Amino acid sequence: MAVYQYRCAEHGLLEVARPIGTAAGSEPCPDCAAPAPRVFTAPRLSLGSARNRALIDRTERTADQPAVVSAPPSRGATPQTHNPALARLPRP
Repeated sequence: MAVYQYRCAEHGLLEVARPIGTAAGSEPCPDCAAPAPRVFTAPRLSLGSARNRALIDRTERTADQPAVVSAPPSRGATPQTHNPALARLPRP
């Protein structure tokens, strides 16, 4: 279910839960029965977990601000991994 918002001129915002894609252009106000037009708002992403919000933020940031390095890694630098299968690989 998605939550859609409508604005009554006299009573303000009201929220209606409907299946996704079935929202009407207006809903009757429960107080005065006047037609309240739908208000388009941003999705409620803030209600998700902090980990998911951070992932979304990082993903969006890479589109405009990709990580850039100033120099290649030094020759002696080896990646720190904790996978024991990688320790059995042949070394150059």
